[in-house]
Amino acid sequence: MREFVALLAWLMALTALSIDIMLPALPDIGRSFNISTDNDRQMVVTAYLVGLAVGQLMWGHLSDRAGRRLPLLIGLGIYVVGSIAALLAPSFLWLIAARVCQGFGGAAARTIGTAIVRDAFSGRDMARTMSFVMMVFIIVPMLAPSVGQALLYVGTWRWGFGVLLLSGVVACLWVGLRLPETWRVGGQAGGHPLSLGRSLMAVLSSGLTRGYGLAAGLMFGCLVAYISSAQQIFVDVYGLGNMFPLAFGAIASAMAMAAFTNAMMVKRLGMRRLSHTALVAFIATSLTLVALCLAGRPPLWALMSLLGLCFYLFALMQSNFNSIAMQPVGHVAGMASSLLGAFVTGAGVVCGTLIGQSFDGTPLPLALGFATLGICAFLVVLWVEGPRGLFRGE
Repeated sequence: MREFVALLAWLMALTALSIDIMLPALPDIGRSFNISTDNDRQMVVTAYLVGLAVGQLMWGHLSDRAGRRLPLLIGLGIYVVGSIAALLAPSFLWLIAARVCQGFGGAAARTIGTAIVRDAFSGRDMARTMSFVMMVFIIVPMLAPSVGQALLYVGTWRWGFGVLLLSGVVACLWVGLRLPETWRVGGQAGGHPLSLGRSLMAVLSSGLTRGYGLAAGLMFGCLVAYISSAQQIFVDVYGLGNMFPLAFGAIASAMAMAAFTNAMMVKRLGMRRLSHTALVAFIATSLTLVALCLAGRPPLWALMSLLGLCFYLFALMQSNFNSIAMQPVGHVAGMASSLLGAFVTGAGVVCGTLIGQSFDGTPLPLALGFATLGICAFLVVLWVEGPRGLFRGE
């Protein structure tokens, strides 16, 4: 059991590690390839997310038809190839293409890893196992930038991709040698080729799934925007330099606190009441940050406090939005999970990239982006639920 949880945590953590370990190296990458526009460095982050969004469309359904092990090994192999290509990249365009390849392969670990838990456990055992896995998943964003910064002390930015390559190889060997097949091919409706069209229609015909999927995608855009521009804000604007990983980790810890809060309160308050209240509070916090930015550059402590609160509220919303979106489509959960994950990631990449590319040397574009996306998400939820449906204890 311990090894099983450790392996799944390793697979799920690949995405967070692949993104966050590179953040301290973005200035060095820009200088290495003579990138004249600082905002273009953000493509190192968004390229991986593009591959992740596309990959999620494929791996879930493929694993329902071919079993878990083979697609997972193929995906990890693609991730390793992308890591090698990034490690040896002779140009920035090559690096971006390699990052898309990495994300596409990494999507298999994220999507199929969740399916494996669903195969092996149910009910409270599944929730318990996923809790252990998510503890590791939450810790990685807190530590990965510090690892990336430490690598820069002893080597170049390419060392980060060396660590990702090693992580991918370990995952391949671990899965190949130790993970048994957990899926009986064709054992459920999702395993039959003719079920694809019906599964798609079942997911797309649910207004609740479409609405909360859109709201989750808009809110994910806030996370993408922050990850894309965090290095520029904390290093270029506030001059934190090598202390940047500590600031990033401190704000990421707010999401870990929210995970525990949600686990304790969701049964008592209900998913809707908790997430809707968090969304309203997120909008109010974002508007407060906008007001501070318009008055001048906010003090570092105020910026970090408000960003930490924003991501605490974000984590309360996101898990519940996804759960509500999945409620009507439990009979096609595999397909629904793939489509929902791909859409949320894709929408987040589009919205987050637009905000990140608007960086003007101040935190104002990020604050405005948070407020705008929060208000849009609230309007979507209002449209789906109606005025009487808001803040229900369900």
